[in-house]
Amino acid sequence: MTGSDNEAVAIGIDFGTLSGRVVVAAVADGRELASAEHVYRHGAIEEKLPETDVTLPRSWALQSPDDWRDVLRHAVPKALSAAGVGADQVVGIATDFTACTVLPTLADGTPLCELDEYRERPHAWPKLWKHHAAQSHADRINALAHERGEPWISRYGGKISSEWEYAKGLQLLEEDPELYGRAERWIEAADWIIWQLCGEETRNICTAGYKGIYQDGKRPDRDFLTALNPGFADFTEKLEHPLSALGDRAGGLTAEAAAWTGLNEGTTVAVGNVDAHVTAASAKAVGSGQIVAIMGTSTCHVVNGENLTEAPGMCGVVRDGIVPGLWGYEAGQSGVGDIFAWFTENGVPGEYTAEAEKRGISIHEYLTELAARQEVGQHGLVALDWHSGNRSVLVDHDLSGVILGLTLATKPEEIYRALVEATAFGTRMIVETLVSSGVPIEEFVAAGGLLKNKWLMQTYSDVLRRPITVLTSDQGPALGSAIHAAVAAGSYPDIEAAAEAMGKVERHAYEPDQARADAYDELYAVYAEIHDHFGRGGSKALYKLHRIANEASKK
Repeated sequence: MTGSDNEAVAIGIDFGTLSGRVVVAAVADGRELASAEHVYRHGAIEEKLPETDVTLPRSWALQSPDDWRDVLRHAVPKALSAAGVGADQVVGIATDFTACTVLPTLADGTPLCELDEYRERPHAWPKLWKHHAAQSHADRINALAHERGEPWISRYGGKISSEWEYAKGLQLLEEDPELYGRAERWIEAADWIIWQLCGEETRNICTAGYKGIYQDGKRPDRDFLTALNPGFADFTEKLEHPLSALGDRAGGLTAEAAAWTGLNEGTTVAVGNVDAHVTAASAKAVGSGQIVAIMGTSTCHVVNGENLTEAPGMCGVVRDGIVPGLWGYEAGQSGVGDIFAWFTENGVPGEYTAEAEKRGISIHEYLTELAARQEVGQHGLVALDWHSGNRSVLVDHDLSGVILGLTLATKPEEIYRALVEATAFGTRMIVETLVSSGVPIEEFVAAGGLLKNKWLMQTYSDVLRRPITVLTSDQGPALGSAIHAAVAAGSYPDIEAAAEAMGKVERHAYEPDQARADAYDELYAVYAEIHDHFGRGGSKALYKLHRIANEASKK
């Protein structure tokens, strides 16, 4: 599909874990004229620093800033060419990012990892959202916040995550104090990429609120930070900058960025955003009570509410965090698609892979086909979806995965099914926690790469006992960013109007089957029992195993 010679378009760029994706969308109705993807050369850096022999400890995950620039250099021109539109037709450009993906820079935005003297220092590189090595630092922040009665801690369900800005910043200070001192900025990648595009340093309300402990106009005070570590007293100064509202204009493309992208200098650049939160616009779910689950390697859940309530274990509740004027709630699961990928890469016999290849289908498709033949509960298994820790509602990345009920007769497809069900149970735990805390959930909307698996989606509908509306775009975050670009350019008065015109959904694409839903209630009760046993103090076994593994890896 290509655009007409005079059709106005907006560009959305989604910076993910392994690649960046670009969508060119018609401003009038959101038609996706073209898309392009650029796979990061370095991917997720989890074993050793690029072009060095420096190995990384367990639970580390980094990225390279130049991979992000490469998306601008390669994917944007490619998408423009495929769409058949010229630079004069582009009204604006907007981006979204994983979060909290954060990096230390100089005052001019230069990443420390791009300075020759720091390239071999792990803490100089951007820490990806799934960098979980700051759990002990998050634990100390949480304990002190409760001890001092800090008012902001309840806005995050009683715990901040090891993934967030302050925990990762404290880890930087205590493990590489020289680099901490050299870092003049500690900035989310979502804001850093905007700096690269328009030459203006900005900070968006979304990442500041959900990942940077910004509530009611302020962040944790100097006394609190000093009590954590005297050297941490100035940390907030590395973050401080006037905040910008979502959908606002951050500035215009610089000459350098225009050359990268093939766009006109001065083209409107929207304020940065987070991949999950911006997807609410493409899913037409910007009203109160519409929860969006962005389902991929991990799952993020976002929902708006008219009133403030503090739900335990949520990633945060932020005023104006998704759209201006409403309270935005966020929750999430640290591992979903990653768990399925782990199993197919490590737990499937060769004959299964051979059969899938023979039939010309993926191993996921083959396992899904076999798993779908089973009745609910036939495998005798229940699993905990904590292979990457628990983001909500326990907020603890020292937890790990569990599978109960294995026998010598257990088959790979049964384990696969139990893992899929575990992620659905985890989502149900989040939804029930929100509802019981006073956040109404009137519609469940799904987005992301896992929508391609229809059996998985039906399983979620059965487990949740709810209809599921689906986003019909394959590029939900990028389309959401394009919607924000249209708003920033003045093509629409607000995000709600733009979402209604440009969003793409199929209402109630999946309906729960009553018999399966009843059967899943019984399995979910077992999930909830072991969830609380291992996650709420009934057993310290998972923590002991985590400690033993860490100590052994250091020998």
